[in-house]
Amino acid sequence: MSHVSSVEPPARAELPERHPQSPAPGTHLGSHYQHCFGCGDEQPGGLHMDIRAGSGVDVLGELVVGETHQGAPGLAHGGLLAAAFDEAMGAVNWMLRRPAVTARLETDFRRPVPVGSTLYIVARCVGVSGRKIWLRAEGHIDAPDGPVAVEASALFLAVGLEHFASHGRPEDVARARSDPAERSYARVFEVNP
Repeated sequence: MSHVSSVEPPARAELPERHPQSPAPGTHLGSHYQHCFGCGDEQPGGLHMDIRAGSGVDVLGELVVGETHQGAPGLAHGGLLAAAFDEAMGAVNWMLRRPAVTARLETDFRRPVPVGSTLYIVARCVGVSGRKIWLRAEGHIDAPDGPVAVEASALFLAVGLEHFASHGRPEDVARARSDPAERSYARVFEVNP
């Protein structure tokens, strides 16, 4: 079986414009779901990432690497870093105002990320074609322009909000629908691009 990378946008993909109703540059995006492992405030073992809107179709995420993030002694776990990149690249969809899910994620680890450091993840959209959204990201240690530790590429697929209701665990979907803090997420995507 041959492997063809689906994280490289085809020539027909277009660079999208930032949606006019996307959050203003520098805006803290908050949590899209309070129990999300990546950004949820109600997830005690989560990443608790701080993600802010960029000036284009991009975001800047910050992950403070703590004790619970270890893989090897004193170093961040690679799978956890991949999850942080998935979260940051997924947040770029707020700039497009299109809910989307990860279809493919590739990560390249360039250098170790020590416990106690802050990983600054710069994620941006590099192409859109139909439902497909291609993204790239770089993770810099201790400063937005610090040494690159991790790079990632991803393909996301735009979905309707019914995707989450149809496939999510029913009790969690019901809780999200009844909680005013959770219902605000649905309002973010009320305007279709």
